Amino acid sequence: MRGAAGHGGPWRRGLIGALAVLLAAVAGCSSTGPKPSPGPSGGASNGGSNGVSTAPPASGAPVTLRVLAGSELQDMAPILDDARKATGVSVQFTYTGTLDGADTVTSGKADGAYDALWFPSNRYLRLDPAGAGKLLSETPVMVSPVAIGVRSSQLAALGWDPAKVTWSQIGQAVAAQKLTFGMSDPSRSNSGLSALVGVASAFSGAQSALTQDDVAKASPALRQFFTGQKLTSSSSGFLAQAYQRSAQGGSGVQVGALVNYESVLLSLNRTLPAAAQLTVIRPLDGVVSADYPLTLLSSAKGPAQDGFQRLAAYLLRPEVQRKISDVTARRPVVAGVPLGAGLPSDVRPELPFPGSRVVADALLSAYQNQLRRPSRTVYVLDTSGSMAGQRLSSLQAALIRLTGSDDSGSVVRFRDREEVTLISFADSVKWEHTHAVPDQAPDAALAAIRSDVQSLSAGGGTAIYSTLEEAYKVVAQQQAAAQDDRFTSIVLMTDGESNEGASAADFAAFYKALPASGQAVPVFPILFGEGAKQQLQGIADTTGGQLFDGATGDLSSVFEEIRGYQ
Repeated sequence: MRGAAGHGGPWRRGLIGALAVLLAAVAGCSSTGPKPSPGPSGGASNGGSNGVSTAPPASGAPVTLRVLAGSELQDMAPILDDARKATGVSVQFTYTGTLDGADTVTSGKADGAYDALWFPSNRYLRLDPAGAGKLLSETPVMVSPVAIGVRSSQLAALGWDPAKVTWSQIGQAVAAQKLTFGMSDPSRSNSGLSALVGVASAFSGAQSALTQDDVAKASPALRQFFTGQKLTSSSSGFLAQAYQRSAQGGSGVQVGALVNYESVLLSLNRTLPAAAQLTVIRPLDGVVSADYPLTLLSSAKGPAQDGFQRLAAYLLRPEVQRKISDVTARRPVVAGVPLGAGLPSDVRPELPFPGSRVVADALLSAYQNQLRRPSRTVYVLDTSGSMAGQRLSSLQAALIRLTGSDDSGSVVRFRDREEVTLISFADSVKWEHTHAVPDQAPDAALAAIRSDVQSLSAGGGTAIYSTLEEAYKVVAQQQAAAQDDRFTSIVLMTDGESNEGASAADFAAFYKALPASGQAVPVFPILFGEGAKQQLQGIADTTGGQLFDGATGDLSSVFEEIRGYQ
């Protein structure tokens, strides 16, 4: 589980109420008819409940805000460049997933390291009093609901009127095997969490804060719904890239729909061929929206607080709100500001969010261990001579953490129902062991994985491509034997350059000759030590995976991040 469970205080409930008002106003805003401007937190203008003025900003002494943020905010670069010129405030982003970022704040690791947060939503963070207490001021800047983009060429076959589709209809199409979709991991990404909460609320018919009884009621429909999820990732951005790559004839899984922010789906359409264009559907029975609150941390110093106020006020200026909507396809929060091109003005209700951290974490745990399709994961582990010493110790520690040996809990550990294969290699495969983690009493299987990891020893050369070919053969054998339907991926961890066995060209030819089920399996290489970045990037590109950098950061964090893609 992520952190401790608990309930927010009265101020949090007041803030949620204000947010609901804000979202209702935003959902209904249109290009005509002026409306009262909401303040930074959804209250009245000229100050609002958090004390940030909406008056035109005055430029001041140059200041840099250190902001922990979602990676999708990269599209705000032109807006923030204008803001720097107008206000003297520069933004220095450090990107993270929303739920990982919430943990960083709650644990106190953000204190002194960052001045502000800019996640798609603070709802999950606010469920924990320890995290909520570190937020000094919040200014919602823009809104985007989580929607479903259906491949336009498939929409006619479904017979849907996009303006009238409900979550129930989407679930029925999945159950009838007429629709597959991609969705990010709700344990790491806000878009995935919002989608999970949205379908749980819609399927249960919850009318107020989502409860554990609601989750239990919705579980059969949720389990059926997630049989259609064929693509996952740690971030909404990678999900869009994966769809784009396969739509343009590249490697990877092809799906009929993407569950993602409305803004991501509309922006993605600008890059897609006609046959792969997505019709964006906001289900009629409701959505869960991101309101992108620029948030000042209570640990921020005076100059940063001043810079925050200048930047927040600038971002709420009507002309800036209009540009944000045009550039990012997100909705303005200031009433009366026209919507950007392609954004419909009709209203969708906001679906209930969990009322406590206990309910939110129980829903996430159910998703990982009961509701989603199970995983098949192959770890290809370089144990050549160069891995001796600290490198091997780091690898062992990272893998042992995934067995739940510490307080990492169910979010990152090997999931119930997961099949885990470990391949130790140097100039050839040293050994290969497969473990099935049962959904009841998984401790023995997890202990067996730990024992295998502890037995790793270094020595020999490095035959990356030959071992990857062996990994694909293992996957094919497992798929043929089980005849099942799993998320399947290969993780390659190496600190070297392939100097034995098959070449890059050999591997490319091998991969190209694989059946569709084999080519749907991505490789996620981890760059470590003096690993050959060009070789590893080529492997990721060939197989539809992604390269991760374990050379400059914490190897355990990289292994945990990859869990969102498995």
